[in-house]
Amino acid sequence: MKDTYILGIESSCDDTSAAVLLNNQMLSNVIANQAVHTEFGGVVPELASRAHQQNIIPVIASALKKAGIEKKDLSAVAFTRGPGLLGSLLVGTSFAKAFSMGLNIPIIEIDHMQGHILSHFIQNKDGNKVLPEFPFLCLTVSGGHTQIVIIRDYFDMEVIGQTIDDAAGEAFDKAAKIMSLPYPGGPFIDKYAKEGDPAAFAFPKPSIRDLDFSFSGLKTSFLYFLRDQLKEDPYFIDKHRSDLCASIQYTIISILMDKVSKAVKQTGINQVAVAGGVSANSGLRNAMLKMQETKGWKVFIPEFQFTTDNAAMIAIAGYYKFLRGEFTGQSAVPYSRGASKQKKNKAK
Repeated sequence: MKDTYILGIESSCDDTSAAVLLNNQMLSNVIANQAVHTEFGGVVPELASRAHQQNIIPVIASALKKAGIEKKDLSAVAFTRGPGLLGSLLVGTSFAKAFSMGLNIPIIEIDHMQGHILSHFIQNKDGNKVLPEFPFLCLTVSGGHTQIVIIRDYFDMEVIGQTIDDAAGEAFDKAAKIMSLPYPGGPFIDKYAKEGDPAAFAFPKPSIRDLDFSFSGLKTSFLYFLRDQLKEDPYFIDKHRSDLCASIQYTIISILMDKVSKAVKQTGINQVAVAGGVSANSGLRNAMLKMQETKGWKVFIPEFQFTTDNAAMIAIAGYYKFLRGEFTGQSAVPYSRGASKQKKNKAK
């Protein structure tokens, strides 16, 4: 079979990324971060889309150079169609359309969350990486999504549990903001949690039916707890920062793992992967590995470079769509919410 070179473009939020894959092996994965949002404590959509416009050409040029190929070698261009920030997605979508038209190669639309899941199928250069077998479960956790998904095939995915309000990543970031930690706050909570006692403070877990999640109540409880403590001691956070981080992290991870354990029991599937930005959290990674040791799960944890938004995951999803001949027309427009091909039923 002829070698397939896929260019992946990811621009759903505040990272501009381009990657090149040779079949299912990564040749390059370039990411340009946007530090401009730090001073605002969160992503500013207008600033994000402007930064994407500045970054996308040099990022793609760098990805091609690092891969050691030229534009004419590409077989197709895969791009994130959604979900995400519309302004940011428009930059990537528009570039992908124009680029493919200029090269006369097909374009392939990718759902961002499917990309996170399929990042587990990026093979290393030695070809000895153990890949998940179908079916398997995937816990996808990020700042905007928290889902449990059954993966029956590369694009046969069924969401069997999801958050009814806030995502786990948002809970991490909001808790960090309450404690005046820098943005993004999740990594800082993880850092301080390693020095703290997870049992120092107890926070309530929501009672949500089935496999769905809820984190809004936990955020509110954490806020009110600190408000009351600060009335008694204005330096309470400074004195107990590590214990607070360890305790809130422990609670969030416990909520996630309780639901995943329930999903394994209900489905009988004990191959479990984790994907998304929160999969970089050391507490969650350790909790998954512990379940592998104690419960006999076969666990798949992504490399750190594939946890945050990156174009390699878009390229690998594009590769499998390329093999199926699933291409996109020039009329495709991005979507900001939901998922065009992954709902609480089987994905087509």
